[in-house]
Amino acid sequence: MTTDAPVVTHALPGPTDDFLTKLVGVYMDVHANPELSMQEHRTAGIAAAWLREQGYDVTEGVGGTGVVGLLRNGEGPVVLLRADMDALPIKENTDLAYASDKTGTDRFGQATSIAHSCGHDMHVAWLMGATRILAENRRMWRGTVMAVFQPGEETGQGARAMIEDGMVKRFPKPEVTLAQHVMPLAAGQIGWRIGTILSAGDSWEVTLFGRGAHGSMPQKSIDPVVMAASAVMRLQTVVSREVAMTDSAVVTVGTMSAGMNENVIPDRALLRLNVRTFKDQVRTRVLAAIKRILEAEAAASGAPKPPEFSVLSEFPLTRNDEAATEKAVAALQRHFGDDRVTEIAPATASEDFGLFGAAWDVPTVFWVIGGIDPVTYANAQKAGKLDELPANHASDFAPVIHPTLRTGVEAMLAAAGAWICSPATRAA
Repeated sequence: MTTDAPVVTHALPGPTDDFLTKLVGVYMDVHANPELSMQEHRTAGIAAAWLREQGYDVTEGVGGTGVVGLLRNGEGPVVLLRADMDALPIKENTDLAYASDKTGTDRFGQATSIAHSCGHDMHVAWLMGATRILAENRRMWRGTVMAVFQPGEETGQGARAMIEDGMVKRFPKPEVTLAQHVMPLAAGQIGWRIGTILSAGDSWEVTLFGRGAHGSMPQKSIDPVVMAASAVMRLQTVVSREVAMTDSAVVTVGTMSAGMNENVIPDRALLRLNVRTFKDQVRTRVLAAIKRILEAEAAASGAPKPPEFSVLSEFPLTRNDEAATEKAVAALQRHFGDDRVTEIAPATASEDFGLFGAAWDVPTVFWVIGGIDPVTYANAQKAGKLDELPANHASDFAPVIHPTLRTGVEAMLAAAGAWICSPATRAA
């Protein structure tokens, strides 16, 4: 080996205490300044500036606000590492000193509070930490790191937007795509699964049409409020009566709105609903049942015309490649130990991360990292109250910083190292 050749090892270093302190400051800043899907201009700017400081070749504005950074370090695999950046239209209720008080306008044109109630701020900090450590330790690995700061995960827009913006043609093909997500497990714990790890997700907006009238003259109306209420109740039977007990699905009506005044029967009602499924055939069956029920309810009510349906988002199943997952998990277990890296059941959350792997036709590996204080989690588990712990998308959800932050940085480095620090990348 020549004296200037990279010394490829099996383990990249984790963050020092000083660097971890710096990352905490970054995390708190991003948490306190959340941005809605496809509006992540400030966060994208922070990520882009950070990558440039570390020597990455940076492309901004990919798919709107997406950022892609490339760090080329000799011959070797290309590994894609992804973090999503967007927050949710939720008012934070955590009482943290760095809690968000931001407001904005959502994709429906409505004023809303904004909060990082899903943990994407932690994901941003994880990837920022990993990219700096990779840049500072180039002698320990070979290949190319592609850091992707993705917009619009919450709405299912971001990955598609980046791909439609020519991502596959504009950047090198990765050998593997890697991502991780904070979840309501004990902080410091890592969960993995081969095959399906996250459900498919479909969101629809449905408009039901009636005939408006004065509240005192219901006989002149076709009441869309009653129509909508009846439809919502009937939709609850889709899972209980049309999905086999050996399968699973979730149907949630998250929005039901109609009218402005108590003494006016409106002429339309709006529903926004969400479906989660683990099998393609179950997804097809459930969506067809929802459409059938809503159309039948409209017909039974004498609606002047059928409902109108529009797709708000579509999330594919998140499926982990078997060989690539085994490779990543082995690296995680070497670093953290078997007791901290365990197999989990599929989760009913949904992701658009898998679209990157599908676009390039390369393996995807996605895992989860706990963010609940370990003592709090253990007490809740002992009391049988795990369902009462704050979870993603709840107004009081925010991961504990320690050890969640360090765990995520080290996990990303360990998994990436399975490719770029492997014996196959050693210099001759």
